[in-house]
Amino acid sequence: MNDAAPVPVPPPGVADGDLEIGIEIADAAWTAALADAEALAERALLAAYAGGAGADAAGAEVSLVLASDAMVADLNRDYRGKDRPTNVLSFAQSDGDQPPAVAGMPEMLGDVIIAFGVTQAEARDQGIPLADHLSHLCVHGMLHLLGFDHEDAAEADEMERLETEILGTLGVPDPYGKE
Repeated sequence: MNDAAPVPVPPPGVADGDLEIGIEIADAAWTAALADAEALAERALLAAYAGGAGADAAGAEVSLVLASDAMVADLNRDYRGKDRPTNVLSFAQSDGDQPPAVAGMPEMLGDVIIAFGVTQAEARDQGIPLADHLSHLCVHGMLHLLGFDHEDAAEADEMERLETEILGTLGVPDPYGKE
């Protein structure tokens, strides 16, 4: 495995500075399994922002935590009433209709938290690379922060279509097997 992480290159449609990304690796298992986990996640978040925010998007900020299952289980229990880990949680800062708190500052979209163990097990069970599944969950989480959801069939179809399109720009196969 190559330990040198590639420098993230913004996908088409995203200029440097359009999206500020803060990444915390709270579980060292992420970098033990994927030396370039941070670069992969950053590129996926940039692509999701470009694909989901639209051409008129102003500057924004997002936080990503590459976490342990225990951390995600605690958050899932405390905020969603589900006492178990899940693959990804998204906590939107607002409904997206509010201006930035300080004029000229990027809009804080919110936080995406991804559990290592659940993500690794899902990738293994689906027979896909962990890097691809991490990219998918970053895209999925970012789209939630941008207001996309999958509460009904029409929303789910639209979100899956957009996820597949965005992942395609990253060279990641359709996670829903519709290709």
